Amino acid sequence: MLISPDRLFDGSQFHENVTLKISQGRIHEIVSKRMADAVQLDGTLTAGFIDCQVNGGGGKLFNTEPTVTTLEVMMQAHAHFGTTSLLPTLITDSIQTMQLAADAVADALHHGLPGILGLHFEGPHLSEPKKGVHPAPHIRDLTDNERQLYRRNDVGIRLVTLAPERVEDAAIRELLHLGVKVSIGHSNACYERTGEVLALGVDGFTHLFNAMSPFTSREPGVVGAALLSEQAHCSLILDGHHTHFAAAKLAHRMKAKGKLFLVTDAMSTIGCEQKEFDLFGVTVKRDEGKLTTPDGTLAGSALDMMTAVKNAVTELALDLEEALNMASLYPAQYLGIDASYGSISPGKRADFVLFDSDFKLKKTWIGGDLVFDAELG
Repeated sequence: MLISPDRLFDGSQFHENVTLKISQGRIHEIVSKRMADAVQLDGTLTAGFIDCQVNGGGGKLFNTEPTVTTLEVMMQAHAHFGTTSLLPTLITDSIQTMQLAADAVADALHHGLPGILGLHFEGPHLSEPKKGVHPAPHIRDLTDNERQLYRRNDVGIRLVTLAPERVEDAAIRELLHLGVKVSIGHSNACYERTGEVLALGVDGFTHLFNAMSPFTSREPGVVGAALLSEQAHCSLILDGHHTHFAAAKLAHRMKAKGKLFLVTDAMSTIGCEQKEFDLFGVTVKRDEGKLTTPDGTLAGSALDMMTAVKNAVTELALDLEEALNMASLYPAQYLGIDASYGSISPGKRADFVLFDSDFKLKKTWIGGDLVFDAELG
């Protein structure tokens, strides 16, 4: 397959007058001219977006229906907005639901469902004061039941968000030794405790600023530790509701290049007209671009990755190159998969998105296969 876009961003710079040769789902060659027999594309082509926190999409929520069918629907919905790879995310739930979720992801990976990278367990080892919409009855300490689940090697990338004040150092070391990505989130830990966990090798923070002890002059909290850590990566929900754009801009100035990346924390409303849904017996409503419970608590987001990229440019005044990398290269680096994902060069996966100057997504490819075309609806 030959494709020739108006403009190509490869993860480092923009190019014009190039042609990509695609073979067996990967980039075979980049030719420095527009070949006449290539498919001519109007717009900017860039690496597909990688979302590390996706709770649902297409009208389905992973907690409610932890099945392969749900994963297919979620992937299709998010591909309409440029996501070519994601970590389906399970909110704090029972061990039985966690096991069903792991089985579904393992089945999806076994059958080669495009776009599924692994599994993000957001909880259940969280701080109750910072639980957000996570159900308190399911918040618990780490036991052998969860250990057995986290040891599974058939579920791809394993990411566990936990509160460090809830989990002992020995257990965190064990998770890291098993190759589990450990991320700090939904935590009320102090600055010192957060630093102790970072010293163990933990290198991630889940949705910076949200559901974590804030920065103050006398207690820097989890937020302070996240901003000051040189090693740690921080995910950011850039919808204007979870984090003020000024706070996000400050975080970008504080963090080293490549250490701040975009996530959606999207719920079931992405890619459909759903206005409300049930979450553990509570009705969540969608209104003016945000999702809230009756008491006003944010419950995930209605954000998609293309909009997050647009917000990074229009609201944070970032260069387009940086905004695109925050959605592709940087999450790939955080997950340790940047040898194949997150940028465009020979040998890497043919995961692309094509968009126009107004940030309207036009086409999405996963593994060289066209999975979304705006012209076809």
